[in-house]
Amino acid sequence: MVKNDLYVTVPSFFKCPISLDVMKSPVSLCTGVTYDRSSIQQWLDSGNNTCPATMQPLPSKDFVPNHNLHRLIQIWVDSLTPSSSSALSHDQARHLIKNIHHHHQVDDDQETTGNCSGSLSKIIDFARESDDNRKFLAETDGIVPIILGVLGNEADTETLGQAVQVLGLILVDYRDKEQLMRYILKGDRDFMSSILLVLQKESLDSRVACARVLEAIAVDPESKLLIAEKDGVLPEMMRLLSPITEEDSTAAAIDAGLSCLIVISTPRRIRLQIVRLGAVQVLGKLLQRPNCGASIIEKVLKLLEMVSTCTEGRTAICDDTSCVVAIVQKMLKVSKEATEHAIVILWSVCHLFRDQNAQEAVTKANGLTKILLLMQSNCSPSVRQMSGDLLKIFRVNSKSCLSGYDTKTTHIMPF
Repeated sequence: MVKNDLYVTVPSFFKCPISLDVMKSPVSLCTGVTYDRSSIQQWLDSGNNTCPATMQPLPSKDFVPNHNLHRLIQIWVDSLTPSSSSALSHDQARHLIKNIHHHHQVDDDQETTGNCSGSLSKIIDFARESDDNRKFLAETDGIVPIILGVLGNEADTETLGQAVQVLGLILVDYRDKEQLMRYILKGDRDFMSSILLVLQKESLDSRVACARVLEAIAVDPESKLLIAEKDGVLPEMMRLLSPITEEDSTAAAIDAGLSCLIVISTPRRIRLQIVRLGAVQVLGKLLQRPNCGASIIEKVLKLLEMVSTCTEGRTAICDDTSCVVAIVQKMLKVSKEATEHAIVILWSVCHLFRDQNAQEAVTKANGLTKILLLMQSNCSPSVRQMSGDLLKIFRVNSKSCLSGYDTKTTHIMPF
């Protein structure tokens, strides 16, 4: 490579130990040594069962993409490109889309995969630059079928992840979500299998994009069941809410997971599934997290309200008294929407389900005061009715449960 007519020194760890060229798609063997995918694949296909660099026997010939090294190489390559050429024009973006369409139609080899991945990466950067760019892409004829073609192809997970990110960036401005769902349902290959692969193995950005895409295409009962009943999808959505590592603990990931689950969990049998996956415990912990944004709290309470409509969901909420306490604590503190979701949940478990543990948790968390105050506020008639039902339950269950409010809240007349 040259820059300004001078030879550039290539960092040694960017070179494949076999070909000695800059790696286009670095992958690591179980020995920890990284090679270019095409080189190591050729080595293994030739019948070798050792690591070329260390000559250690390989207990497994599987390899995994080295995404960190790939990004470092990409940054280094970009640094050799004059900055004036970094911004794409609309014509250049169209040309890249055509390239992507060509790449996924030809035979799947390493060079083709690398070219497709490079084009997708540039499209992602182009889309992130501005709302106008995203709108332009969304209105470009044929882009969605082309991206779905990549997802339907047997590409590596990084390329699949990039394709999902492109979809996630343009779907806000894409007008015909029903048409998108038709493309997916009529596809020759399994779109959901590619999505699941990205959710299980790719970067957080790609996983968040998957959640956004699934939310966008869940437009009717058929599509919601298609998404939610794909083995592994619901656990991966739950993983966005309950990350294994701190690196995965971002507001964007939690928000995307919650939004997707709210949309696809309208069928009762899906709500039962997420309850059995421990949704109530996970949501209760989210409510107790410090510095949790209002939007996330509203969505947590919305999802808890949804699961409280089934017996299994109410049982799980009642069994987790810390969750009940957290629900009470969020009343009148976050937003009108959050308070309304909270009162519906409490009505479900305390009035409809008549659970004593939940009633005691509400009383100890000073929930009666909040319910009384809520009845005085400008709440909806349905919320006022549910608040009255709750107060009747507490008054019936304990002769003295409201006595403490005689001197403090004598101006409140709930009955």
